[in-house]
Amino acid sequence: QVQLVESGGGLVEAGGSLRLSCAASGYTFSAYSMGWFRQAPGKEREFVAAIPGVVADSVRGRFTISRDNAKKTVYLQMSMLKPEDTAVYYCARKLWTDSAYSDRLRYDYWGQGTQVTVSS
Repeated sequence: QVQLVESGGGLVEAGGSLRLSCAASGYTFSAYSMGWFRQAPGKEREFVAAIPGVVADSVRGRFTISRDNAKKTVYLQMSMLKPEDTAVYYCARKLWTDSAYSDRLRYDYWGQGTQVTVSS
């Protein structure tokens, strides 16, 4: 069965960096695009980034998405972190092969999430 497992979250000071990882299993990893979303308390889940390198305006220039097909892993490199980046971060598999990367409905499997907390 398809599984996505995130790791790498934690507590970091503003201006710091973190790298999130999402290990995939149970399907042909290279055949699908992948994305990262985040959800802060009391807010809707929002798009962060997706392969092939699309990023949300709020993180452009600070976050980078990449993948390693041999390791079946997608990464989210986050730098210059801000307190407003605090959220649970989720990776997801994109089912639809279109360019609607920010549409949550285009994704069919989700990980359990990893908490990122940025202190001011």
